[in-house]
Amino acid sequence: MLLPFIGTAQTLLPPIYNYKVFEYNAGAQNWGLSIDENGHVYAANDKGLLSYNGEEWILNKLPNNTVVRSVATNKDRVYTGSYEEFGYWEKSDIGQLNYTSLTSLIKNHTFTSEEFWQILPFKESVYFRSFSTLYKYEGEKIMVIDPEFVVTALAVYNNEVYVAAKNEGLYVLRENQFKSIANKEVLKNQTITDMVPFDNGLFIGTQLNGCLLFKDDAFLPFNTDMNNRLKEHQLNKILPLDTGEIVFGTIKNGIYIYDNLKGTSRNLNRNTGLQNNTVLSLAKFNDQFWAGLESGIDRIQVNSPITFYTDHTGSLGTVHDVAIKDRTTYLGSNTGIYYFKDDELEFFEGSQGHVWDVETIANDVLVGHNTGTFRLEGDRLQKVSNRAGGYQFVKVPERNNVFLQGTYTGVSKYEKEASGKWDTNSILGIDFPVKQLCFEDNRTIWAAHHYKGLFRFKLNENLSAVEDKVTFGTNVLPNIYNVKLYRIKNQIVIQSEGKWYKYDPLVGEIVLLEEFEPFTDMSLIYEDGEHFWFLKDTETKELLYTDLRENTIAISEAQLNQRLMPDMERAVRRNDSTYLITLSDGFAQMNLIQLKRHLQGAAIPVPELSVFSDDAKRHAITESDFEIPFIDAQDLRFQFSAPRMVQPRYYYTLQGPLEQQEYATVGTLNFQNLPHGSYELRVHTVSMDHKKSDPKIITFNIAPPWYLSKLSMLGYLLLVIAVILGVRWYNRQKLKRKHELLKINLEREQEERLAQLEKEKLEREIKRKQTELARTTMSVAKKNELILELKDLMVLNKDAFSNKQRYRSLTKKLDGSINENEDWKNFEVNFKELHDDFFDNLLQQFPKLTPKDLKLCAYLKMNLSSKEIAPLMAISIRGVEIHRYRLRKKLGIDSSQNLSNFLIKFK
Repeated sequence: MLLPFIGTAQTLLPPIYNYKVFEYNAGAQNWGLSIDENGHVYAANDKGLLSYNGEEWILNKLPNNTVVRSVATNKDRVYTGSYEEFGYWEKSDIGQLNYTSLTSLIKNHTFTSEEFWQILPFKESVYFRSFSTLYKYEGEKIMVIDPEFVVTALAVYNNEVYVAAKNEGLYVLRENQFKSIANKEVLKNQTITDMVPFDNGLFIGTQLNGCLLFKDDAFLPFNTDMNNRLKEHQLNKILPLDTGEIVFGTIKNGIYIYDNLKGTSRNLNRNTGLQNNTVLSLAKFNDQFWAGLESGIDRIQVNSPITFYTDHTGSLGTVHDVAIKDRTTYLGSNTGIYYFKDDELEFFEGSQGHVWDVETIANDVLVGHNTGTFRLEGDRLQKVSNRAGGYQFVKVPERNNVFLQGTYTGVSKYEKEASGKWDTNSILGIDFPVKQLCFEDNRTIWAAHHYKGLFRFKLNENLSAVEDKVTFGTNVLPNIYNVKLYRIKNQIVIQSEGKWYKYDPLVGEIVLLEEFEPFTDMSLIYEDGEHFWFLKDTETKELLYTDLRENTIAISEAQLNQRLMPDMERAVRRNDSTYLITLSDGFAQMNLIQLKRHLQGAAIPVPELSVFSDDAKRHAITESDFEIPFIDAQDLRFQFSAPRMVQPRYYYTLQGPLEQQEYATVGTLNFQNLPHGSYELRVHTVSMDHKKSDPKIITFNIAPPWYLSKLSMLGYLLLVIAVILGVRWYNRQKLKRKHELLKINLEREQEERLAQLEKEKLEREIKRKQTELARTTMSVAKKNELILELKDLMVLNKDAFSNKQRYRSLTKKLDGSINENEDWKNFEVNFKELHDDFFDNLLQQFPKLTPKDLKLCAYLKMNLSSKEIAPLMAISIRGVEIHRYRLRKKLGIDSSQNLSNFLIKFK
């Protein structure tokens, strides 16, 4: 028994990209849309003018912060209309939009609470429309054209401007006058919401009465069924596409894409992916169109090679497998089994539970369910096996209608009898969950256990039991957890830890599979020996299609990649060019031929530089060569965009003191703490088939830090020169001081030498004088001694003299010969020459000394003995000793001290 499922149609729809309010960070309502020739999108938003370059939304507010109701691009300007305000925006050198108001050009006219709902560039003029007035801007002048009716729409047709009048039909503007056209009664009492040129005519849409075509001065009716839908859901906007289709934006039910040739339509609404059902504006660019909604902005890629079936209710759940038989599509999900009937999804009652596998096996559709295995026939659900959890069927080589299935508890054998009944048995010897299974030959199977690793089983002849088992663990694989197993071109292929291996039967070992090395860290979700689908195990979940030869396509589609379920991804081949891919809320259909044709015909645009900023400012994007101070270069931000492409990828190379190269999924590049020097940045746009555009080349030079700048280098050079000169000057001064010191030392040495010579000379002179004095003194002493001896002899021989007078005369002469005073004076003169201050110092220290004491001191200083002193003082030796004794007392010298030594040392 079948149950209807939510009434959702199977119609495959193009991808819809939702830009939510919190993403573009502005108002909810978007009243107008316009796209320039480069693909930049501009939206008339509640908060201002929204601009989108393919990478970033920017809100540009009017000076009075009013709601922007209309927008139109024309050449390098973006015109906007608001409440009692209209003007244009132009990009500055740094890429920001600057606003210029045009209302100051209006003369002799007062606004009457007007809002400008439409802007129409035509030839050299731009028309701004409010409900009450038309303003023509041309040549920096504005002409005010006042109609006698309410203006609801403008359009260019037959090289003229057509004006829609509420309840009054159509007018054409000629020579700034409104001319009514024939048959205007057809539109009597109707409100025209939009008009567009289409099929060599003017396609007219009304608010509540559908559409009609004005062509060759006649009004032609439109498709009745489509008109009825537009009447019911209130038509608001019309957009003709280059494909011949027409897009209708409604107030109540989203968008209708009508094929005028086939008379068929597709509906995009809240249930099929739009953010809401009220369409306020439409605009097209190449093979996509944009919709401004009551809340948010959506982009629809019309001729996309990837289309989607999406369950927005959540009831379908995650689709694990898809099978097609007799043009019927069956889905197996975590909630049960479904199929499409008359484009409506139906649910098999009683199939609640987890479905792992849906396959066409021996002309039957078999379903591996967590409660067993079922056969689907029409609307009937028949249980084939009670063994829980059917994962995968594999055909037994060389046997017809015999298959093995991996289950929760082992491996089952299926054989279809001639009657059409399936005979099932369990294979003995395998008692663990087998999710992946493949044959090496007709009796050897490989099985992967999620936790225990990899096994190779040899089965008996009738495939009922295991005869031999080999286990492969961490001794041959880097990790036994979640090992994946495939049979590719008659080879057993294994993936572990992202690396690819194969079993070599000749040596009986598992070795690296070199052919799959480029696909390291990628999951294989489909292969048939000729075509391969890989999935990158990264956040981007990029799909890679390849035939392992020349054809390789990388598919980065957010609608697809973000809805893939980890470890549950599966691709199913529908025909030679079409594949179905399971998603978390439905499935995707991919047409490879259409995709390749699209890639071949599409030019890859060179990326634009949208923003370049450093720590201090934004730079002019009109330049391609930049100078950046080092202090501002800690964080450089480049934003590149390719608005012509849907979700572009980029490849960049940075060459300079630091080199980088990498693929990027976003156009914003940040370089932090780059070393100073000259750099060249090359950025390419990358297509799905890995072709690169011509590069956008940016060169920039990061100035060295202040301490390495040219001025600093000059300073360093001058400092080095100054240091060198300073060192040289210092060395010269040092050398000069050394020379002077050497000179002084030489002079001192010379003076010392001279002084020494003088001293030696003086010493020699003193010594000579001392010697002479001593000799003289001794001579005097000898003389006096001799005279005294003679006197003594005379005294002894006194009687020998007969003449007493003669004796006395002779004695007197002898006494006169001993002239003590005269001898002393001569001695004193010579002594003082040698010892100038001796007597003065001696008297100063010992003032009680008598002249006789001084004489004795002088003789003792000359180290004369008592015997030698006695004649000099004309006294006996005994007298000298007595005198010495007295002198010792006067000088305070005790008996232990030598008197002569004391006086010799006395200065």
